[in-house]
Amino acid sequence: MRHSLINTLNLLLILLLGALPVGLPPAAVAGDEMPMAISELTATTSETHLIVFATLNTTLTSEMVETLHSGIPLYTSFFIELYKTTGNRPDEQIVARNFQHRIAFDTLKESYRVTLEEENNKVFPFRTLAEAEKVNNELNGARVIELSQLIPNNNYKLLLRVELHRKTLPMGLQKVLPFFSWRESRSDLQTIEFKF
Repeated sequence: MRHSLINTLNLLLILLLGALPVGLPPAAVAGDEMPMAISELTATTSETHLIVFATLNTTLTSEMVETLHSGIPLYTSFFIELYKTTGNRPDEQIVARNFQHRIAFDTLKESYRVTLEEENNKVFPFRTLAEAEKVNNELNGARVIELSQLIPNNNYKLLLRVELHRKTLPMGLQKVLPFFSWRESRSDLQTIEFKF
């Protein structure tokens, strides 16, 4: 009985490995993390909101492009925190927001789609990876907070961090196949201070 259970588990493992797309990177490969940098971080106001602009200066590695072309979407998450600052007290967090971008490749149409969460999950189609990557890497006027929630003549600090996720396997299979995992790149934390 025990021998047949082991044979069944081995067969299941072989079937799972055979069903995986070719070329997925093992998590143990070191040194493939790409440096990520945020530039042009700007906070300004619209008529109703504090809005943020930022550009992620990075390009997809060949490994990531291969993963994308195998049908696995890539996710870019922009994490924003806003604090009210005073000289003699600890900073007070006003709001924390997260905006996610999703870039996917349509293998039938051989085109790319970028979904922007801050624009009500609007989908933008592109013919080339360069065009899709440019839109994916930009935060253009994302609403952070209503101006009515800010106190005039106060100092504020805005922090931004970006993470790029590459999901190589469903989370349940990662426990069975530990040599594959989520792949993630993370930018340094960028800060701007301003007076409202």
